This record gives sequence, structure tokens and C-alpha cells, in this order.
Amino acid sequence: MPNRETGERRLPGDPTPREYVARTIRVDHAGEYGAKRIYQGQLAVLGRTKYGPILEHMKAQEQVHLDTFAGLIAKRRVRPTALLPIWHVAGFALGAATALMGHRAAMACTVAVEEAIDEHYRAQAETLGDDEAPLRADIERFRAEELEHRDIGLENEAELAPAYKLLSAAIKAGCKVAIRVSERV
Repeated sequence: MPNRETGERRLPGDPTPREYVARTIRVDHAGEYGAKRIYQGQLAVLGRTKYGPILEHMKAQEQVHLDTFAGLIAKRRVRPTALLPIWHVAGFALGAATALMGHRAAMACTVAVEEAIDEHYRAQAETLGDDEAPLRADIERFRAEELEHRDIGLENEAELAPAYKLLSAAIKAGCKVAIRVSERV
């Protein structure tokens, strides 16, 4: 669609375009912060194994994502989520706990998180209009990197983790709750 504007299909009660963009930046900043903390937790356990460099690579990409959204928080004067202290602890704990279960569970965590984020970023990219083309481009680039992380997890035996489907479903559900809450709080 040529010249589509953010929020042009809004319904009564939907956020205004400004509110939607602020929520987008807020939640993506929180999510990338949480992702960095997950990798820090995994590295605390698996950093000295052959999986350390893989986790470092993914964490470095998450740091770039986080830095981008931190810059947008300041530039656009968006209030960050008040839940960052919770995501600080919860992200590290999730990363460390899954890593303590073994590399397969750590990779299953990565796959689950990245699949939830893929869905989230896809919806954002579809909603942002041409007036927000640079933000949409960042989100699409980050989405591609998140899918790369998912593929890395799958290549490293994520699906062989004990109770993979249950673990994956629980982590995805937690991500979706964290997304909803971080958009607003």
C-alpha cells in the first residue's frame, strides 16, 4: 500500500499513532533488555563451553537492538517500562535456569523467545506506516536477526531438550504476558 500512515486503520478506543509508536518503542526496549539478560544468564552457566561463542554472538546482536531502542527512548521522549528491574532479574534467571538444565534447554529457551518475538515484530512492522519507515526498517532488520537466533537454537538441538514442547509453551506464554504488560506499565 503506497503512503500508508501509522494508525490509519485504527478503531475507536485504539491507541493514537503517537501512543502506538511510544508503546512499540517501550516494549521493544524492554524485550531487548530482557533478551540481553537471558543471554547473560546462559553465559554465566555455559560461557566456558563450546556454546559460549554462540551465546556471545547472539548477546552482541541483542545489545545492538537494545542500544537502538534506548536511543529512541531518549530521542522520542518515551517513558521506559517501570518493569525493567523485574526483567533484569527474570531474564537472567530464565537464562541461567535453562542453561543449568543443559545446552539443549538453553537453546529451547532461545527458540521459544525468538518465535514469540518474531510474531510480535511482524505485527508491529505490519502496523507501522510509511511515516515510521525508519522504525519499521529497524524492526524488520532485528526480526531477521531474531530468526537467525531461532535457527541457531534449532541447529544446536533445542528440540531434543527434555519436555521441549512444555518448556517452549511456558516460555512463549511468559513472553506474551511480558509484552502486554511492558507496553502499558
